[in-house]
Amino acid sequence: MEYHGRERIAFWAGAVGIASNLLLFAAKLGAGLWANSISIISDAFNNLTDLGSAVVAVLGVKLSSRPPDKEHPHGHGRYEYVAALIVSFIIFTVGLELLHSSVQKVLQPEPVGFSTTVGVVLILSIAVKLGLFVYNRSVAHRIGSSLNRAVAFDSLSDALATTAVLLGALMQRAFELTLDGYFGMALSLLIMYTGFSTAKESVNLLVGISADPELVKQIETLLLSVRGVKGAHELRVHDYGPGRTFASVHAEVDPEASFVDTHAEIDKIEERIAEELGVKIVIHMEPVLPEEKERDGGGQL
Repeated sequence: MEYHGRERIAFWAGAVGIASNLLLFAAKLGAGLWANSISIISDAFNNLTDLGSAVVAVLGVKLSSRPPDKEHPHGHGRYEYVAALIVSFIIFTVGLELLHSSVQKVLQPEPVGFSTTVGVVLILSIAVKLGLFVYNRSVAHRIGSSLNRAVAFDSLSDALATTAVLLGALMQRAFELTLDGYFGMALSLLIMYTGFSTAKESVNLLVGISADPELVKQIETLLLSVRGVKGAHELRVHDYGPGRTFASVHAEVDPEASFVDTHAEIDKIEERIAEELGVKIVIHMEPVLPEEKERDGGGQL
């Protein structure tokens, strides 16, 4: 996907998140104050942290879209991974705070205020959050964004947290059981696990991990389709952010084949790999005699 088109999609996803969370904050705060419910008011302020996540997402997209410069010849795409890491910290912090408040509710149970209006607000909030989860997950899949994937799971975590508030209120009203603290503890652990998993993925992308085996296989298949290429080895893949993947590889070529013809085919395959796989690759031609290849056991990517 063309990078500026990708930036536009990610920007609007962030803008939708900002608007949705702002409206949810106002609605929940009003319902919480009207019902005198501290759990609903807390859930409202939880939406402010989601608003912060959406703002981080927008800033991350804008920063990562900056063009290459002298200090950053491969662009600023990894800003998006940094933004995803920040969002994961926000998710984990929300989970930790929810765990703290849930433990207090277990030790000191408090009745949860509830009414039809409050129930409608909470149900609509869950629906909106699930919608944001599906939307951001779709965007993440479409543009290959770890940042939107983090925001998606942030929305899912909030839907679960609000569900805990709603279930606690319903259980108390129906059975006079104060279980919202226990619901909160279980969901807070799930939210913290989500934050940890998202952070781990972001750190791996920043530090650098092995290339996707499927990508390696696709590159090898395209290389070996070139007439005169007998094998390949020393593939190096570098991820500088979504849409900014660079690679280099040694292609083993028949020394008796026409250098000019083989070089022309190599140029074509570089262009094809860039178009089909989104990888800008430099292929080094390495003449290999048949007996050398047999002695070395063949080239391995």
